[in-house]
Amino acid sequence: MAPTTLFRSEEMSLIQLYIPAEVAQPCVAELGELGKVQFRDLNPEVNAFQRAFVSEIRRLDEMERLCRFFNTQIEKVDVHIRPLTATAYGSRARSAQEIDDLEEKLKEHEGRIIQMNGSYETLQRRYLQLTELRHVLRETGGFFEQAESRQDTIRNSMDEGDASTPLLEHDVEQQNHDEMGRLNLGYVTGVISRARMQTFERVLWRSLRGNLYMNSAEIDEPITDPDSDEVVDKNVFAIFAHGREIINKIKKISQSLGATLYTVDDSPDKRRDAYLEVTGRIEDLNNVLSNTSQTRRAELQKIAENLTSWTTVVRKEKAIYHTMNFFNYDVNRKCLIAEGWCASNDISIIQHALKNATEASGTNLPSILTELTTKKKPPTFHRTNKFTEGFQAVIDAYGIARYREVNPGLFTIISFPYLFAIMFGDVGHGFIMFLFALYLVLNEKKLAKVDNDIFSMFFSGRYMVLLMGLFSMYVGFIYNDMFSLSLDFWKTGFDWPTEYNSTDTIEASPNGHVYPFGFDPSWHGSENFLLFSNSYKMKQAIIIGVIHMLFGICLQVYNHVNFKNKMFIWLEFLPQILFMSSIFGYLTFCILYKWSVDWWALDENGNHIHNAPPNLLNMLIYMFLSPGNINPEEQLYPGQGPIQIILLLIAVVCVPWMWFAKPYYLKAQHNKHHYQTVAGDDEVTYDEEQNGHAGSSSAEAADDDEEEEEFEFSEVMIHQTIHTIEFCLNCISNTASYLRLWALSLAHAQLSSVLWDMTFKIWFGFSGAIGVIGLFIGFAMWFSLTIFILLGMEGLSAFLHTLRLHWVEFDGKFYMADGVKFEPFAFKTVLEAKSE
Repeated sequence: MAPTTLFRSEEMSLIQLYIPAEVAQPCVAELGELGKVQFRDLNPEVNAFQRAFVSEIRRLDEMERLCRFFNTQIEKVDVHIRPLTATAYGSRARSAQEIDDLEEKLKEHEGRIIQMNGSYETLQRRYLQLTELRHVLRETGGFFEQAESRQDTIRNSMDEGDASTPLLEHDVEQQNHDEMGRLNLGYVTGVISRARMQTFERVLWRSLRGNLYMNSAEIDEPITDPDSDEVVDKNVFAIFAHGREIINKIKKISQSLGATLYTVDDSPDKRRDAYLEVTGRIEDLNNVLSNTSQTRRAELQKIAENLTSWTTVVRKEKAIYHTMNFFNYDVNRKCLIAEGWCASNDISIIQHALKNATEASGTNLPSILTELTTKKKPPTFHRTNKFTEGFQAVIDAYGIARYREVNPGLFTIISFPYLFAIMFGDVGHGFIMFLFALYLVLNEKKLAKVDNDIFSMFFSGRYMVLLMGLFSMYVGFIYNDMFSLSLDFWKTGFDWPTEYNSTDTIEASPNGHVYPFGFDPSWHGSENFLLFSNSYKMKQAIIIGVIHMLFGICLQVYNHVNFKNKMFIWLEFLPQILFMSSIFGYLTFCILYKWSVDWWALDENGNHIHNAPPNLLNMLIYMFLSPGNINPEEQLYPGQGPIQIILLLIAVVCVPWMWFAKPYYLKAQHNKHHYQTVAGDDEVTYDEEQNGHAGSSSAEAADDDEEEEEFEFSEVMIHQTIHTIEFCLNCISNTASYLRLWALSLAHAQLSSVLWDMTFKIWFGFSGAIGVIGLFIGFAMWFSLTIFILLGMEGLSAFLHTLRLHWVEFDGKFYMADGVKFEPFAFKTVLEAKSE
């Protein structure tokens, strides 16, 4: 990929297509497979239900509904749907006859499935009724025996004149007796859901005032409800009471709570015969159900072989007609006129695709493509590949670039992993991250099929994670940090005393050598290591931050040149770069100068002494509080006072420069343009008197041009005031924001050190079996916490902070991000959206 492709968006062209009506559908299908054209709606005022191809879309909507219906039925029976293969259906458009045949085939399958579903549901309901009846017949035998013994107890109580009759004691005088002297009790038997059993008993007891005898038993066999296809636990119940009205009342209560009532004879012999008959009918019904289920499953398996292909064809055809609704007919209605945006480099590819579609359809009528000249705002298109798409997605998440604007995606490839590595710098942690990303890269074809949202996020940014791991290893070598341990590759630059007491503070002295790369390992473990590393990392963060922001300001120059606003370089870019450089650029220079000076000196005895360098923070503060006054003891370099006065004056001058120069320039340009417009209108009026067609040409030109906003100097002045104040304050806040590089690097290093000391290192002092077991447990804890805390939580934190530095501190300096994304008509996009 050429660097300019990432540096700015592709050059776009507005094209017009004249497509013969006979080949319109195959041509649009070919462009859908190509995915290079974003069509414009040429009928924005026409209602969706009044467009040319609404009947075709409705027909395809119905076919898509049938495909969804088949998919639901297939999922219920757990049949594998055959995935789409390249040989099953090609990319060509379907003829009208093929669509008719597919529609007829879908309806035939639907009719058979609905018929089999109806028969199966009827059989299931019958099976449910027979199953419940079988359990009622089996359980009620014991219920009737208990009821008879209960009647004997009641009769004996009545004969003996017992006043505490347990059942129906208040109404015994009203009971009817048979010839044998027994009570005539009515009964109700049925099945009810176990979840409603307690409510059922309570309602019956309160409604009948206890004048009933009830018994129930659980059904141990799972029963499937045919309406919901869910397994429901149920109970068999039998209720005994006297009186026709009470029995009717019990039936109504039972039915209101969803119970199913079954009529059972009170004769044991008849119940036994009924039980045997029901059992035989269930066996016969099982065979019928099995055959019906197998037939339906075979039908669904046949559908599953081609369902994905049918669904793909229907969705493609529907997308084709949706797109064709954007087109217009010519005067004779013999061809369709379409307009759309495409990359200028892809025009030849589009022409070739149209030619192939026309030849494949067997007609000699060619499609005509013309490139239009327009002032309409084109969409933004960045051509990416699998390596750059992750970085471009980070930028697009902030906002789509304005057409032909500088694209930060190119610079993000280096700056994003590098800023992340400054906060995450560790050789070991970076190596683990690198291995994880390398696994994703090497197995990307297999892992691309994994359907998981969280994993897809990591997978889409696999190359970004790969570079983040590599850069973390590089910065880890600079920090000389690997799992909180130092690496000693070369000769150290400090000498340690050979003789010392264990209670003394040991001081190392410089030996003239310089450690070639990264921190000297002598610093690790020393008491003043944090003082040294914090000072270095804090100043490093400021230097990198100022350079990063200055580079962002410099990118404005390209935008001003590209948008033909070269005057803005002098009115906007120059004061901003001078303001930023005179304060924070000067601070960066002082940091580098301070590092370049050897602050060690020799005393009279030849010993090394350290002269205290000036404090840069105080220097910057007093640069504003007392300009030009430099304490000799705090002086950094000769002539510091006059230089700081000059820089301060430059910064002060830049504020009104940014504030007033651009608005007054825009006002002058507007007045000049207004004068030219008035003069041009006079000329057009004169021409209209001489020629009668000048007005129509002006109307067409006005329709093609973008609408210009009315110029208001007060609004421009207010906007520029806000922009100037925001820029001046952001120079301070954004520079301070880069200190997060130092803060998170410190937190990462200290947390890594704590994990090492508290989980693994503590077992180094043990020996024997305890030491071995302790080392094993300690290593497991250290490795697990390293993965979940340092790589997971700390890595995510560093990623988010890096994202903020790019979106706010860097992109905010030059990136407008108010563009419109290029979204071409592509079958791939349509099918992916439907699947989601």
